[in-house]
This record gives sequence, C-alpha cells and structure tokens, in this order.
Amino acid sequence: MYYLDNNIKDLVRVFDQNERKNYLRLDLNENPGGLPKEFINEVLKDVSPQFVSQYPETLHFTEVLAKHIGTDISHLCITNGSAEAIRYVIQAFTSQNGRIVGVVPSYFMFQVYSEMYGRNFVKVPYNEDLSISIGNIINELSEDTQMLILLNPNNPMGNVYTDEEFEKLFKVCKEKEITLLVDEAYHYFYPKTFIKYALNNRRVFVTRTFSKLFSMAGCRLGYVCGHPEDIKYVQKFCTPHNTNAFAMLFAEKILTTPGMVDGLIVKFNEGRSYLLNTLDRNGYRHKGEAGNFLFIEPKTCAKTIVERMKNEKNILIKEYQNVGEFGNCLRVSIGEKQYMKIFMNALLEIDK
Repeated sequence: MYYLDNNIKDLVRVFDQNERKNYLRLDLNENPGGLPKEFINEVLKDVSPQFVSQYPETLHFTEVLAKHIGTDISHLCITNGSAEAIRYVIQAFTSQNGRIVGVVPSYFMFQVYSEMYGRNFVKVPYNEDLSISIGNIINELSEDTQMLILLNPNNPMGNVYTDEEFEKLFKVCKEKEITLLVDEAYHYFYPKTFIKYALNNRRVFVTRTFSKLFSMAGCRLGYVCGHPEDIKYVQKFCTPHNTNAFAMLFAEKILTTPGMVDGLIVKFNEGRSYLLNTLDRNGYRHKGEAGNFLFIEPKTCAKTIVERMKNEKNILIKEYQNVGEFGNCLRVSIGEKQYMKIFMNALLEIDK
C-alpha cells in the first residue's frame, strides 16, 4: 500500500542555496576567503587512490577531536555536519507531538526537523529591542516540554547567554526532565562555551560544526557532545561511514597544525573590526554581539540594496523583514578584511 507521511506532505521548504557560484557569498555565514591555498595543497598530498576508494573510518579522527576538546571519545558522535547531529538528537529524545521550545528567529532547521518528525515546536520571540528574555523562555518550559533548543551565539541576531542565564535554564530543564540541546556552531567566534554541562550531565547536548571558522562548509562535518549513556543512542541513528574521509582529513590537519586555528581567528577579528569601525564612521546602526554575521540597518530600502548588490556587484547578502526596532535590515556574513572592504565600498555606493 502506497503511503506518504503527512508531516512531509505539508512541510514548507525553500532550497535557495544553488546558482551562487562566482559571487562574493556573504549570505550563508560561510568564510568567503576559505582556507589558504597552500594549506589545501599540502593536505591533498596525503590523498592516494586508496584514500578515495575505501570507506572512511571515524575512530582516529574522533580521538584527535576528543584530545582537542579535552575529553574522550565516549562523549562524541561525529556527523555529516552539525545539522545531522541536531536531527538525531531531536529524533532520539522527543516523541510524536512532543513539545520542543526554541527562540525565533534562529537556525531554521530546528523548526524544520521538529515539523518533519511531527513534533510541536513552540516559538519564543525576541523582544522589540532584539534581546532574548530568559523569563519568556522559562515560562514556556511546561511540565510536558521534552526539549529546549538554544543556539549560542544565536543566528541571526548574534545574542549570547550569560553564565547566570544559562544556569537558570539548565536548572529548570533538570528539574522538569527536559532535554537541553545547545548548538555552538559559532563557538570559535565567541569562545564562551557550555560544553562542560554536556560532558558532565545526562540529557544535555552541545553540537558544533566545521563549516564556519574552519571554512569546511563544502566538506560537511560536525559533531555532538554529551554523556556517554546518551551519545550511544544518537550513534544508533548514524549510517555506516556517514562522514567523508576528506572532511576528517582536513579537520584533523586544521586541529593539529600549530597556529592554524589561531591564525583563522586573527584574520576573522581583523575583518570584523574593520567592518564595525567603518559602519560606525558612516552612521550605520548594527547588531551582533558575536558570531560571524551582522545585522545592519540601511539608510534606504533593504530589498533594493540586496538586489543591486547581486546584480551590480556580484555580492550576495540577505534581507530580514520586521526585525524589531531595526525594521527591514541587512544580514551580512563577516570574513577577512579584504572582503569586508569590497562589501563596504559597494554598500556606501548603493545605499544613498
């Protein structure tokens, strides 16, 4: 008998990630500069015909990653991007019609996965001043809530949670037996982390990705940290060889090459400082305490700016509508200084 899952039938998806070649891509939080060419060439020297032809093994890289984090492999599950990790945690620790609470706007796949698997996703909106109210989140954590999802720093606003705020949320989740999932996709841009909670408590997870600072969005690699007794259930969802060998090879080289991670952070910070200073000098309001993205309040029409950036300057950025006191604004990915200069020159020419 033919069957179609009604959750999929009614699910609204927009796939807008194609036809983006030959643009300066500042719309999806990628690193526009990528990894140094000489570093890529050096890594590829380790690629043999057998490396390509054989199924990948995850144990060695998991050991490298565990050492980098300061834990052991029992706390980790390697996934094909952090989105896969988020998906598996939702599948494993919530039920049909289960209540999941999350701040909106945030990473759209939190809500997509919830709806895809027939969960009830409860939205906690931002305040008018674009802040997040911890009290509003706690008010939604009812006794029947199964999961709270946080993104720290949050995309697209860049808000972050203080130690005190997170501790309050953690205590409520523990008291009410609510699984807590924290996505730290932008960890290296904002070093505060809550990973100790995932390593030392049941039903707390932290997901991370190699797509952002590590510039590996094209390779698809992420992971989830948690208590070993919980991680073993996440692993049961993984298909054999779910992460590709190239991704793990590049990630290992980044983690083990002295100064590599710090060098990427320095380049990012230079670009961020240039962008913020130039916006300030030219009278632009902006928001984004952390992360590799920024909201900018334009002086003219945001939609027109986005269109002209693409058509006239080959630059991709995003428009967000009704963003609190900012109204309709621009969202721009942050990268190295040379790319921020290109963006600012275009913005100052168009937005007048």
